[in-house]
Amino acid sequence: MSTAQAAEEPALAGPAPLPRLLSALFYGACSFLLVLVNKVVLSTYSFPSPMFLGIGQMATTILILYVSKLNKIIHFPDFDKSIPVKLFPLPLIYVGNHISGLSSTRKLSLPMFTVLRKFTIPLTLLLEIIILGKRYPLSIIVSVFAIILGAFIAAGSDLAFNLEGYTFVLLNDIFTAANGVYTKQKIDPKELGKYGVLFYNAFFMVIPTVIISFSTGDLQQATDFKHWTNFLFLFQFLLSCLLGFLLMYSTVLCSHYNSALTTAVVGAIKNVSIAYIGMLFGGDYIFSFLNFIGLNICMAGGLRYSFLTLRGNIKPKQPPDEENTLLDSKS
Repeated sequence: MSTAQAAEEPALAGPAPLPRLLSALFYGACSFLLVLVNKVVLSTYSFPSPMFLGIGQMATTILILYVSKLNKIIHFPDFDKSIPVKLFPLPLIYVGNHISGLSSTRKLSLPMFTVLRKFTIPLTLLLEIIILGKRYPLSIIVSVFAIILGAFIAAGSDLAFNLEGYTFVLLNDIFTAANGVYTKQKIDPKELGKYGVLFYNAFFMVIPTVIISFSTGDLQQATDFKHWTNFLFLFQFLLSCLLGFLLMYSTVLCSHYNSALTTAVVGAIKNVSIAYIGMLFGGDYIFSFLNFIGLNICMAGGLRYSFLTLRGNIKPKQPPDEENTLLDSKS
């Protein structure tokens, strides 16, 4: 091995383990809390307007980031005509992810919602291979498909099948996978950076979403909702808006320090944890032996993936020509 190659290996190793782990835990915690709060707002209080809730989360993101920029806490580029081109297609994916995610949360029980969200993982794996040119070892692919096998077993025994809910959650899987991969591609600090991606995503899509909400009657349903004077509902609605921002930020942070696939698997482990809680406290879980076995297979696959990640065996391999180019440029 040449001196240049030896010097290059640490650079290719990526971020240190601690930031990778902490960013993944932060993402998992934010995602876990947001699903629980959204479930209360949309199901317990029967809030009829998931799109309006998404608008609240976008507006919160815009407000927090803009005020932070004005106070020089963070930095991202000022608007110019090149930004929409740099960002495309993230804003469209972003709003699709928001609306389909909120709609599916309302239509399905928590356990089945979390099971069907597992299909984000193979979609992310596929998109990383196609768009980012990454390759993964067999041990990782086996772990991913163990998660999917468990999801199939659990979903196949669903005693509360809801076609509309299944459609929304599978759309959400597609949007989430695309969002993770394209975010990883576009958070280059030399371009928009992570704060620029977050701000302009929300900025470009909040007005079109308001228009769609108005035209579909979603906005009218929200304004007519009877619990706006209920302090507990209002608190949880605002908490959902704040957690929506934190989830978007933690997703970008996790994707920055890890692969988009790792972000998806962290989400899967979080979702199975929610499924276990839903069995005990959710009140809308119908027990089935096959469903329970499937959930445990999902968790085993997710934990196996996590073990391999922390052990450092799953760093995506770069295509040979890209590696050689990197080594040649350093020699």
